[in-house]
Amino acid sequence: MSAEHQRLAVNSTRTIPLEQWGPYLSERQWGTVREDFSPNSDAWNYITHDQARFRAYRWGEDGIAGISDFFQNLCFSVAVWNGKDAILKERLFGLGNYEGNHGEDVKELYYYLDNLPTHYYMEYLYKYPQNKFPYDDLLSVNRQRSRTEPEYEILDTGIFNNNEYFDVNVTYAKHSSSDICIRINIHNHHTKSAEITVLPTLWFYNRWSHDASKKKPSIAWRDKTSVKATHHRLGTYYLYFQPPRDCLFTENETNFEKVNGKPNLSPFTKDAFHGAIIKGENIAALRQKKSGTKFSPVYKLRIQGGRSESIYLRLSNKMIDTPFQPGFEDIFTLRKEEADAFYAKVLANTPNSGLAKIQRRALAGLLWSKQYYHFDVEKWLTTGDQITPASASRLTGRNHDWKHLKNQDIICMPDKWEYPWYAAWDLAFQCIPMAMVDPVFAKHQLTLIMREWYMKPDGQLPAYEWNFSDVNPPVQAWAALEVYRIEKKQTGKGDIPFLKRIFQKLIINFTWWINRKDSNGNNMFQGGFLGLDNIGVFNRSHLVHNDMELEQADGTSWMGMYALNMMDMALEIAMHDNSFEDTATKFFEHFVMIAEALNEQGMWNQEDKFFYDTLSIAGSEPLHLRIFSIVGLTSLFAVSTIEKRMLDKLGDFRKRITWFENYRKKNNKFWPNEERSDGKTILLSLVPKERVVFLLQRLLDETQFLSPWGIRALSKHHEKNPFSVTIRGTEYKIQYEPGDSTSDMFGGNSNWRGPLWMPINYIIIQSIRHFGEFYGNELEVECPIGSGNKMNLVEVAEELTRRLITLFQPNQHGKRPAHGAYSWFYQRSENADLVLFYEYFHGETGAGLGASHQTGWTALVAELVHSLSEKQFITDEEPAPVKKQPQTEE
Repeated sequence: MSAEHQRLAVNSTRTIPLEQWGPYLSERQWGTVREDFSPNSDAWNYITHDQARFRAYRWGEDGIAGISDFFQNLCFSVAVWNGKDAILKERLFGLGNYEGNHGEDVKELYYYLDNLPTHYYMEYLYKYPQNKFPYDDLLSVNRQRSRTEPEYEILDTGIFNNNEYFDVNVTYAKHSSSDICIRINIHNHHTKSAEITVLPTLWFYNRWSHDASKKKPSIAWRDKTSVKATHHRLGTYYLYFQPPRDCLFTENETNFEKVNGKPNLSPFTKDAFHGAIIKGENIAALRQKKSGTKFSPVYKLRIQGGRSESIYLRLSNKMIDTPFQPGFEDIFTLRKEEADAFYAKVLANTPNSGLAKIQRRALAGLLWSKQYYHFDVEKWLTTGDQITPASASRLTGRNHDWKHLKNQDIICMPDKWEYPWYAAWDLAFQCIPMAMVDPVFAKHQLTLIMREWYMKPDGQLPAYEWNFSDVNPPVQAWAALEVYRIEKKQTGKGDIPFLKRIFQKLIINFTWWINRKDSNGNNMFQGGFLGLDNIGVFNRSHLVHNDMELEQADGTSWMGMYALNMMDMALEIAMHDNSFEDTATKFFEHFVMIAEALNEQGMWNQEDKFFYDTLSIAGSEPLHLRIFSIVGLTSLFAVSTIEKRMLDKLGDFRKRITWFENYRKKNNKFWPNEERSDGKTILLSLVPKERVVFLLQRLLDETQFLSPWGIRALSKHHEKNPFSVTIRGTEYKIQYEPGDSTSDMFGGNSNWRGPLWMPINYIIIQSIRHFGEFYGNELEVECPIGSGNKMNLVEVAEELTRRLITLFQPNQHGKRPAHGAYSWFYQRSENADLVLFYEYFHGETGAGLGASHQTGWTALVAELVHSLSEKQFITDEEPAPVKKQPQTEE
């Protein structure tokens, strides 16, 4: 076992498998719902980026390359100033939802270089311009652009064209869980020398202003190279630092004069360092102050062109006489070597070093995205924030029926800037690559979201902060099985107690779906939103007329998948505990009923050979919404096999399904089972074999769903053939859009109308592979359609996997498709190994779009590489031959 594996083994014995210190600091607290106390639920305008520097937050903190303890009592991050900006760079800048031409978007260059599950080694890179940061330019140009134009990004401003920027590389290396060494390395990429001011900042999360029972903590002067931080719960910590130019203290308190014109009780406010460093305001007072709740040593450096300088600090709960004794830098080398050893074991089956780097960066980003999340909805609804008092309108507004939700945990975030809040189905996908490096934490995350302080008493899971009542696809059972199988493969032993624990909670959630989302009791489900944003002609959560009803092909398919996953889970447990045997039968029979509904109650269109949502309007015949989208392909997701060994051991289950099969066939009822000719395996599929083939003919057609980079969310057929429907005189229309969305539905920055989404591609691949393992060479299809190449379905899954991986690999011109128009920047030698894991990808070029650091679900690429590498189809010398490789563009 590597040193990191040994540390993880210790963590696995804890009730909560967490290190006390980690990258738990958010990268954006402003503009979130939990910080919004406005009466009109306008989170983006209630606290803007500009206001964030002088308003103390209510529910958490944010910073650049930061860390905190797991209750976020004490925080550390890095602030910098280039001598030209109007403000210190304390947090990442981005546009709010009303400012960007495609919604909110971060406008910075930063990268998660490395991380370990225990965070004993972490590395983060921030690129800071030497000239004035183009805040106004980014804002004004994006406001002027239409939705048909691309986002105006920081690399478009020209600020990085001449290499006039610094690399700010922040590295953490722990001596122990509560003794952390910090290195801030500044590299000047320009040919000329340049100045930079660095403020490594330590501060306390402000709880005392909102709760009189919370004792105010203190950071106090100790000597010229150390301070003492005292907290009634956390205890005592010391920050040691090399001799600085200045030491400044202030308070993490709101500057009321700037917020609402009320006088401050003292000049020591949250934003005091901005005025002191940039304008010299109150700097003498900040120097003379010897205690506070926010502190920074100040380093002003002039760095020669092409050179680097480093600043070292140490945060520890121990008094250390010589924190920087000779050889103190060795801890960074040691922990880096341990990280290399850990990943050498985790990625041992990846023979291609370039792909191993992609995997490691994806996993590093996933680990950096662990965040402290604090939100008590009842308290949020009934109190103010010292600026805006409690509002009666909020008591009946957003999330008002989630008063039980009291979250204060470390959670994997989809993206710590764009989505600094959890989403139920995002989290499920994030746990799969997390299981590669820390299966114990992955299991903890899946069970956490179902705890009583998350799950509603009626069984509904919270969707996401902007609307907890929205409905995400029920993928938790599927993800739990994926995590279970990954860990079982690693250790040789499956965690049955984990399955039992999560199974009990999933039964409650499954029942909620049955009772709330099948209004007609016909096993055809609604769900509305279902995470797919603007996939339809209108918002499926809010139908345009009250007498409309939408029965959703994807809602029904997700529920078929859910029932099958629950059956699989019950069978796995029943092999160890036969009391679960009849529960497996229950879910098996429920799956059969849902499969019958999907296939025989009007969702299948025989002319198009595709599944569609069905719209019913009072007084009219049901109408198929004939949109070729992921909605119709979700029917492929529900597929499983039952092995003979299970049937031999579980006699009651075998007896029951045999009777059920005979009864239904005798009465000419739908039956979804198929048995292999050798009699050793039974296939369960939501879709009969001939319909699977029809769906694959569309999925593998490059003029429809198949792109060089994976599966599009909407068929390219709709580029020239938009779908429209007229409802009571109003036309609703949808068209294929390969890039950014031109719709303002769901904020305008999400686009399911053509781009590629990693999680959906991942499930498609897993499902096709499952079909392929059952049918073998008995079922071959043309891939791509029109090529003449015949593949079995396992080979199809591998081809789709290769296409997705290609997004992140340099092509013959040294360009990674995901970097799109900005490849010129990433072809510079210092940036060649930097990879961004975007939220989604352009359907034609593969360029990354949406959240640029969506390391949550896009980190699935690490598991996809692993699935191919295990078979050693990919080597450093040259790719293994395939029947047809996708073409890559320059």
